[in-house]
Amino acid sequence: MKFEGIYTALITPFNEDGSIDWGALRDLVDFQVASGVAGIAPMGTTGESPTIIHEDHLKIIEFVTKQAAGRCQIIAGTGSNCTDEAIKMTKIAKDMGVDATLQVAPYYNKPSMEGFYRHYMTIADIVDLPIVVYNIPGRTGKNIDNATMLRMAKHPNIQAVKEASGDVNQMMNLIAAKPDTFTVLSGDDNLGFLLIAMGGKGIVSVASNIIPKEMNALCNAALAGNMEETKKLQYQLLPFFRAEFCDTNPVPIKYAMAKKKMIKEVYRLPLCPMNDACKAQMDAAMAKLGL
Repeated sequence: MKFEGIYTALITPFNEDGSIDWGALRDLVDFQVASGVAGIAPMGTTGESPTIIHEDHLKIIEFVTKQAAGRCQIIAGTGSNCTDEAIKMTKIAKDMGVDATLQVAPYYNKPSMEGFYRHYMTIADIVDLPIVVYNIPGRTGKNIDNATMLRMAKHPNIQAVKEASGDVNQMMNLIAAKPDTFTVLSGDDNLGFLLIAMGGKGIVSVASNIIPKEMNALCNAALAGNMEETKKLQYQLLPFFRAEFCDTNPVPIKYAMAKKKMIKEVYRLPLCPMNDACKAQMDAAMAKLGL
């Protein structure tokens, strides 16, 4: 499967009572498709998956997949720190018709590199579906090193990584050593330009929840090798990239989307609204982009 371009790490909209706002979710999917993104990634960190029960988690994946109706790729977040649970969720998502699965590195239990390897290989062996590994040590507590990633990349179902380690040297070395069948995607908006310049193929983006066309323009310019245009766009968007992580993701992006009347500003505890300083930073970033 080809992974290239912008993949939106989709937020989950809630009603005031904390229930899922299905109408808003439908509109968000249609907005993303109309904006020309390569794909949508529901039920990742940005979708507040830690606070959504499995039944609703799967309902959201099914809803997004049906609403997209083949108009873009769907990379469903079905990862877990329990291998059996990840397998179960991935099997169900496959039956729903998703194109690939996003598998977060097992968190909290902090396995050894061999443990990481066996976790991913077991899922890949049992469920015949393309896997995008999600390496985000800042949240999971442990980094998947390049030696282990390259071992996993030999499996035909392990086809890409959403690289959010923040370690540019690690990313560069991975791209230099990886097989042609394995794709590196940026898990950070602000590093997407740099990663593509080094040989990455796209961005799994938080910002594209609200500015998908701008993110497409940035990514496409980088993929085309138009560095002057890419630099121009990068620095135009940089204040927004900074603002979207002034508090824990997805709080800032949901604040911005609520200001645009795209969703209601509702989170599930332990997430909560951000402070006035972060709001001011996001307000200023939005104003610079004419939002």
